[in-house]
Amino acid sequence: MGSSKGAPMDAAVFSTKDLTKTYRSGDTEIAALRGVDVDIFSGEVVVLLGPSGSGKSTFLNIIGGLDVPSSGHVMFNGVDIASFDEAALTNFRRHNLGFVFQAYNLVPSLTALENVQLIVEISERSIPPKQALASVGLEHRLDHFPAQLSGGEQQRVAIARALAKQPQVLLCDEPTGALDSQTGLKVLNALIDVNQMYATTCIIITHNASIAKLAHRIIYFNDGQVSHIESGLTPQTTYQVDW
Repeated sequence: MGSSKGAPMDAAVFSTKDLTKTYRSGDTEIAALRGVDVDIFSGEVVVLLGPSGSGKSTFLNIIGGLDVPSSGHVMFNGVDIASFDEAALTNFRRHNLGFVFQAYNLVPSLTALENVQLIVEISERSIPPKQALASVGLEHRLDHFPAQLSGGEQQRVAIARALAKQPQVLLCDEPTGALDSQTGLKVLNALIDVNQMYATTCIIITHNASIAKLAHRIIYFNDGQVSHIESGLTPQTTYQVDW
């Protein structure tokens, strides 16, 4: 398995083996994942690429503890979470992962700062909300409500909220899907900044191949399998967008 220059390769935070997921619809079986073997290393920025229905989101949901596999193993720091019950999966998500989705899911009646504070209040370890917002270039928008923020700014608040509890891994499912290309680059650069500042492992689903230039590695999915893996550019060498 290849790696790009500069990608940390000393420890696998996630490692899947023979991972499968099959859904039933009446008498029909749909194989969403067909024996996926993948290692994702601590501190990496990894982009998952592939057409709709290729298995990217199913894979992300399973390693994120939002779904369970039909068979196979999902090792997180050496522990197989595939056998966890719902209570254990909830605890796993709460203490180790941050999620960023296409929908921002901000509370409209709360300011940017207050939206981030929500997570801090229920987290055992956290960084100050103002610091989290500054990490994504929003230190000047603390007291603004979501309706007063652009789409890109709202998504960066969502990233700051996920970051505030200091997760080991950020799982991002089409975080720029609702944004124009220039705004999307600002959001992606925010993720790169988070990776560089906190060594947070970032796993990003996208349909946009140009985004892969921001990653250490690009994992291509097709028909429920990993078709191939490529080295990307090191994030330090990519273009930056002014806030």
